[in-house]
Amino acid sequence: MTDVLTIKNLHVEGRPPGGDYVPIVKGVSLNVRKGEVLALIGESGSGKSTISLAAMGFARPGCRISRGEVWLNGRDIMALPPHDRHALRGDEVSYVAQSAAASFNPALRIGRQVIEAPLWHGAGDAATLTAAAVELYRKLDLPSPETVGEKFPHQVSGGQLQRLMAAMAMSCGPDLLILDEPTTALDVTTQIEVLKAFRDIIRDQGTAAIYVTHDLAVVAQVADRILVLKNGETVEEGPTNQILHAPRHDYTRTLMAAVRPAPHLVDHIDPAAAQAPVISVRNVTAGYGALTILSDVSVDVPAASVVGVIGESGCGKSTLARVVAGLTPLREGTVILDGKPAAPAVRDRPRAALKDCQIVFQMADTALNPRQRIGDILGRPLDFYQGLKGRERAERVAELLELVDLPRGFASRFPGELSGGQKQRVNLARALAADPKVILCDEVTSALDTVVAAGVIELLKSLKDKLGVAYMFISHDLSTVASFADEVVVLYAGRVVEKGPSKAVFSPPFHPYTKLLLSSVPEMRQGWLDGVADTSEARAASAASVVIGGTGCPFANRCALAISGTCDTTAPAVRDLPGDLQIACHLPVAELPVS
Repeated sequence: MTDVLTIKNLHVEGRPPGGDYVPIVKGVSLNVRKGEVLALIGESGSGKSTISLAAMGFARPGCRISRGEVWLNGRDIMALPPHDRHALRGDEVSYVAQSAAASFNPALRIGRQVIEAPLWHGAGDAATLTAAAVELYRKLDLPSPETVGEKFPHQVSGGQLQRLMAAMAMSCGPDLLILDEPTTALDVTTQIEVLKAFRDIIRDQGTAAIYVTHDLAVVAQVADRILVLKNGETVEEGPTNQILHAPRHDYTRTLMAAVRPAPHLVDHIDPAAAQAPVISVRNVTAGYGALTILSDVSVDVPAASVVGVIGESGCGKSTLARVVAGLTPLREGTVILDGKPAAPAVRDRPRAALKDCQIVFQMADTALNPRQRIGDILGRPLDFYQGLKGRERAERVAELLELVDLPRGFASRFPGELSGGQKQRVNLARALAADPKVILCDEVTSALDTVVAAGVIELLKSLKDKLGVAYMFISHDLSTVASFADEVVVLYAGRVVEKGPSKAVFSPPFHPYTKLLLSSVPEMRQGWLDGVADTSEARAASAASVVIGGTGCPFANRCALAISGTCDTTAPAVRDLPGDLQIACHLPVAELPVS
């Protein structure tokens, strides 16, 4: 095979404000052949994304490629003038960034942004490119592929936006595709479809690819070779099977040991000892404009407990959090905070209600003001809710930083000077500044590597024990939810299909949708993707898309066990099963999935 990319002795340096250049990448060499996928793995800060960007001849502001050669299709692109190097991007090489929310212009419709690169490179007219984009949307399993391009970025879910960014990168048919954590923001079922789409496009078009990820189970499905990085240096390189199952370096073995396990059963709180709900959502219906997202949803979050909310991208998890926070007004139903009905809109809520319920958003990159120092970001809620000023406020900022295991000196830094895990801890500290009774955690670990994410989860557990704060924990990471949550709510198409104590939800019998989620959790073995994609559940699920606001059971069109004439016409009643479990399904209990 022919090398599409060859990097020789790459050195990249970065300079903090007012400081001297320090090495980030230290003499890394690699090559990627036509039709091959090279995975870069390592903890946050190991240089994975920096090397990927250097493959395009690009370095972030404050960084520079100080030495080395980058050969793309037989040319040393570092020897090209900047204008010629820029012309390669989006054409011969495309990049799928980790943070899709920060990569789309919120003021422009999605379709216009997807076809921007091929239009600029003269690959066709707008109508032709739009038709080609619709086909990409379909391959990436996006709902309503014919109309999704007409929406603005804020009108689609985070997982859908990530897939749209993949479509934008693929629109020019590049020779080299750089995938920087492209499935991090996706739920497990969507991840299968996207991984299959990436693999098929790479195989069919003979595209070379660099795949940056911290999810080794995903690496096992897509990568031909793996390069292990630590502190900007290569510690090990080899075929995927050898790295996963016979690693030679101690650091590689450490990464393997940190792989997320399959969801397992944990003890949960005794229902008899449960405290009164700090949040009580009753029969809530809500949406955006004429579109209804949540339908008749009821959820309780007891004080000092963790309630996990799981489901696919677009099922309404984040909308539920926004309704509770008052950011998305409900149409029907009631939200009760600490025993008192809460006004639907946040602007109509008293300060005490705002103080009691805080939200931590998924993407710390977009949730923190990049122009404010950390001390100012944390100081504002201290001023607003606690009335703290001057030295008293500064001391409390320092205490909050220590509470989330960050040094006091971080108060003088800007968000851009922090790693992803550190920014998420600041995001959490800002919520804690209000001294809340409940925190809504919206996918707070989805953008973090396994080691850092595990640290954030341990921090959340510690804060719950120390402060007695409750969490509504929204996630598509079933392993984390299973090990962390006391109770679990399974959402599908805006409706609750199963809920109960964590141990009961993750034990048979399952709602067919819960069974699909559990069977879609990637396993760290090669060939798993092919096997799971060939099951009857996966085939039925991939044959149709999520339908919001349909008649009957919302999962009927994707369920391998659907009863024709019943599931597609009549909404199932919620049934109480042993162990405080509730399931909304027409199937007799004896016919519910058990494995």
